[in-house]
This record gives sequence, structure tokens and C-alpha cells, in this order.
Amino acid sequence: MATILSVSGSPSATSRTARLLRHLDERLASQGHEVIPLDVRTLPPEALLHADFAHPAIVEATALFGRADGVVIGTPVYKAAYSGLLKSLLDLLPQYALKDKTVLPLATGGTTSHVLAIDYALRPVLASMGPAHITPGWFVLDRHIELRPDGGVIVEQAPREALEQVTDQFSRALGGRTTVLAATG
Repeated sequence: MATILSVSGSPSATSRTARLLRHLDERLASQGHEVIPLDVRTLPPEALLHADFAHPAIVEATALFGRADGVVIGTPVYKAAYSGLLKSLLDLLPQYALKDKTVLPLATGGTTSHVLAIDYALRPVLASMGPAHITPGWFVLDRHIELRPDGGVIVEQAPREALEQVTDQFSRALGGRTTVLAATG
């Protein structure tokens, strides 16, 4: 089916955001997609902070975006916006790094007052990067995500069902786009 780049913009090694993304990666892989995880926190900080476009890790990350048919962008919300770590990577990508891609924005946070961060902070930046389609995103409260000792997560029923719905919608958007491109190409 499609190649999906699953990007975690969390700076934390014990991130609920990253673990939630890896959980959703499994769902997408079970639907036949190739999923490539990318934790921005594993990229060299000096390359991100000094805007080193030529650093091999940044070149490789840029190539992953180029290879993907779809991109899942996950971020914790800090101060009503997506993480600075994610911003530092997005700033190093080419202006149209999301050209012709389907994008699913996801966010986690500690309070419902951050729920609009997807639409008012993240979505405009993603839209400026030329995607073919940005599917409806989703926000999950941290308290609805339980971290398991094995590295997985347990998501409470209502948010889990909503996440499954937006993830499946994203998957269908990729499938439809892949079919259309195959038919016209």
C-alpha cells in the first residue's frame, strides 16, 4: 500500500506522544502500510539548533519525508503550540517537503485548553509545506494514555475509538490517493 513516515516531535525519552504514535504505527502496518518511525529527539541537537541542512542525519530525515506517501506528525503541546523540537526539524525541511502527501496531525497534552493547538498552531505550518491533504487531526489528554512497562500504551476507550477512527480515515485517504495515482500514472 503506502509508505508512512511517523514523526514524534517529543523531546522526552519516556514520551506518551511517541508511544502513542508507535501504537498507531502498528495499526497502520496491520492495514498493509510500510511505517517508518522517526523520533526527532534522536537527531543530533547541534544539527537542529545550528540549522545544519547538510548534516547527514538531516539529509537522511529529509529523504525519509521525500520517500513517504503519508506523514503522521505527533507532538506534545507546550504553551498552546507544538514542540520547539518539532519546529526545529520542520524549519530544516524543504519548503514543499509535504508536497503531494497525506498528513495526519496528532497532539497530546495535559489539559483540554490545548485542544486547538492542532488547528491554530500545527495545521497552518503543515499546510504551508504543500500537502495534498491534511486529514482531521486528534488531541489526546495525557491522563487518557497509560504507559505500559513493555513500552506500549493503553488508551482509554473513548479516545482510543476516536484515534482508531482518524487513523483509519488517514489510511483510507492514502489508499484512495494511491489508487488514483496508479490509475492515472
